Formats: sequence, C-alpha cells, structure tokens
Amino acid sequence: MRALTAATIVLTFGCLAYGGVQDNTVDDDCDLPESLLEEIRAYKPTTDKIINSLTNGIFKGATYNELAKFVDKFGARLSGTQNLEDAIDYVLDLMKQNNLENVHGEEVQVPHWERVSESAELLEPRRAKIPVLGLGSSVSTPSDGIEAEVVVVRTFDELLQQNFSQAVKGKIVVFNEEYSTYGNTVRYRSQGASQASKLGAVAALVRSVTPYSMSTLHTGAQAYEDGVTKIPVASITKEDARMFQRLQDRGEKIVIRLNLQYVSYPDSPSRNSVGEIIGSSLPRKVVLVSGHIDSWDVGVGAMDDGGGAFISWYSLVVLKALGLRAKRTLRAVLWTAEEPGLVGWEGYNEAHLNELNDFTFVMESDEGTFTPLGIEYAAGKRGGCVIQEIAKLLAPINATQTEASSGVGSDITSWTTSLIPGASLLNDNEKYFWFHHTMADTMDVLDPDALDKATALWAVVSYVIADLSIEFPRERDNLRDLSNSLLLKAMRDSIKNKH
Repeated sequence: MRALTAATIVLTFGCLAYGGVQDNTVDDDCDLPESLLEEIRAYKPTTDKIINSLTNGIFKGATYNELAKFVDKFGARLSGTQNLEDAIDYVLDLMKQNNLENVHGEEVQVPHWERVSESAELLEPRRAKIPVLGLGSSVSTPSDGIEAEVVVVRTFDELLQQNFSQAVKGKIVVFNEEYSTYGNTVRYRSQGASQASKLGAVAALVRSVTPYSMSTLHTGAQAYEDGVTKIPVASITKEDARMFQRLQDRGEKIVIRLNLQYVSYPDSPSRNSVGEIIGSSLPRKVVLVSGHIDSWDVGVGAMDDGGGAFISWYSLVVLKALGLRAKRTLRAVLWTAEEPGLVGWEGYNEAHLNELNDFTFVMESDEGTFTPLGIEYAAGKRGGCVIQEIAKLLAPINATQTEASSGVGSDITSWTTSLIPGASLLNDNEKYFWFHHTMADTMDVLDPDALDKATALWAVVSYVIADLSIEFPRERDNLRDLSNSLLLKAMRDSIKNKH
C-alpha cells in the first residue's frame, strides 16, 4: 500500500473490511414520495427483460462460459506478473469486442512478490513433512533454512503473557487462533509475523484463516510493522496447528526445520481495466460496478475474484445489447493488485479524486458469486429505502433481501464507509472462506445458474440507480460530522504528503 492506504481511511472512520456493523432488518419507516415509488416500480418490465435474458434467454450461461475460458487460459494472475498483464489485455479486448464504450486501462504501479520454494519438516518429537504456504511479502529464511524450537499460542494476548514472551526469543511462533469471523481472525495472518518478531522470534507459522479445512492451506497478504525485524512467515493447516497445540499441552518439545525462499521485485506498471456505457443525459455522473482481476498464485482465482470481475463487465454487455442506456454513465472497473493491499483502487482513487462528488453509487463483488440473496448496502436511511424498493424488482430470482452495513466492498470500502453510497452482492457464500486463497479456488466452486442470477442482479441494480430521475441520496446516518468536502481534503492532503 502506498501513501493513502485503505487501512488509514478505514481505521479513521471506524470500519473494517469484511467486518462492518450490519443491520439485517428492513426499515418499516420508509416514507419515499409516492412519485418515486411509482417510478421505481415502473422499471419492472425492463428489469424482467434483463433477468429473463440471463436466466432463460440469449445470455444464459454466458458469464460462466466467458469466465471459464478466461481462467482456463490464464490461471492464477499474481500482481506484477506478465501473466496478469496478458489477462488484462485479454479482458480489455473482450470489452471492445462486446461494444462497451471508452474501454481503456489506467496505469498504476504494483508490487511483485513471488514464492520460489517452501518446505517444513517436524524433527521432534517425531519426523514428518509439514505442508506450508508462504504469506504475501514474506522474507526468506537463510538459504539453508532455520531449525528452531516451536512455541504455540492461541491469541496475541497469550503471546504477551510472561511465560510465553520470555520463551519466544530464538523460537518459531505458531499461531493456533480460533476462527470466529474473517474480519476478526485475519489479523493473525496480517500481523502475526510482526508481533512475534517484537519478542525475538525467528519465524512465524499461522493457522490458515478458515472455518473449515481438509488439510487446506490458505495464503494471503501480511505486512511488517515499521521498525520490526522482518521474519519469514507462512500458513499451516488448521489440523497441524491443532496438532502442535496438543503436543505443547502435553509438554512435548517441538522442533521444526523451515526453508522458505521468496523474491521481491521492484514495483512495475499494471492497469485498472475500464469499460463504460456513457450516460444519455448526465454523462459526468457515474454508477460504478467492480471486482478485481488479480489473484493469488494458488488456484486460478475463479471465485476470488474472477466471478466478481466478470459479473461487473458482463452486466454492462447485457445492458448494451438490450439497448438500455441509463441517464448516468455506467462504468465497470476491474481493479488490479487488490490482493497485495488494494493497490489498484488506491491509484484509481488518487487519479479520480476531483471527480468523486460525481460518483452517484459504487458497487463491488468480492465475497463470492454464489446464489444471490439480495443487496448489502452502505447508505443513509433514505438511500436504504430506495435500495429496498429496487430489491423488490429482483423477485423473479428470489434476491429481494437487503442488509445495511457501515461499509461494503474491499477495494471500495474506504469510499462506502464515509463518502459514497454503495453496495455489495449479498449471496449464499457461507462456504466462501473454505476456498479463499487456496488451490481449491477453481471453476468447480462456481455454478452457471448462480452466475447468471448474480449478473442479472448487478445489471438491474446498477441500471435503475443510474437511470433514476433523482440523484441517489448521498446523506449518511450515524457517521461522524465530516462533510464530503472535508473528507476529500483529507484524502488530497495525504496524497500530497507522498510527493
């Protein structure tokens, strides 16, 4: 992450991606003008046409088929690699072939970290190979590896207890954290190496962040704190973390030999991919739909986030083919380098900072494209009432649920927390973190009919909001007293301080 980090904005305004405070109830006190209610209801013939074209008509199965061709051709798309850039060229060409407008890439510098080789072996109390998967930006062990005793902890608090903190120096710390939610548990992956290093550990192993495991390894981003010694860090399976815990609880001495080899290259240029349907009467106003095109180097990134990226650009293809041009511009953005830290969004935000007041509504799908249930949204009360009314148009695909959140999306979270109203796909994704950042993220996780319905939802919601006679309500409830202009000034000052 660079000068204006997502973490800076998110922490400033009290929201954590994937962990925002939610209100699952529908507001019974909505008092939208009857004229607006009638206007939204009048879209039903159009939205039925959109839905039917994807679930029973000419576009049935198309999103799945296009995504399958894409991931089969390119596989994993790691930030900084030529393969990612080739994949971006391919998608930009697809957008042009499908008659989207103003198709282009917007350059941004991205990090490039790659794994070379990884091995771990349990030496005591018995000999066994231990599967490991390095965490993004980890440093390497010495070329001949590290051999050290293991200390197992369940929490950061336990790590800091006197009996553990005095025993950590020169050891490998294993974090055997229990999964509660992704937002709560992921801090062990992102912060574990730094917290262990502060106490003199020589390496860290983190239990994969998942509620379910079949000896599954999960990778993901981690970041070293300023001023700490960088130590190697990798994930281990839930099963092995629990085994180490049992051994320690019995008083057994645990010794591991760890050899992790990685390489970090200088930042290199990549691109956010953009395609539009330019608005008929308010072209400067923008409704943005998005997902990220990069992935980790395990699996093929079909679920995270090929599905979200493809329902975004393909929903515009469907609208264009059906001859539907909204009053406002519909813009699909496929973010680059989301996985190493929302880097594509950060570059885009900096480049478009002076235009953000014209962003009517922003949407991102990055938590699965399973069977859609409805819409998760970040908006004030009036905006929530509008979303609830639009959601009724999704009855043909049984996706009428709405959930309010303090912020939605991954890349767009900093916008939706305090500045721009937005939405994410609410879908039946209880198994999402089973496959997240693993070799199991393949097309077999996805279902063609579910992708059709998700594309239909994306097209309906974005089109109606972009075409309404009123601007989507921008006011927010229960936020600090910080106007858009002050927030934009804070963003500008942070960016200026970089240079």
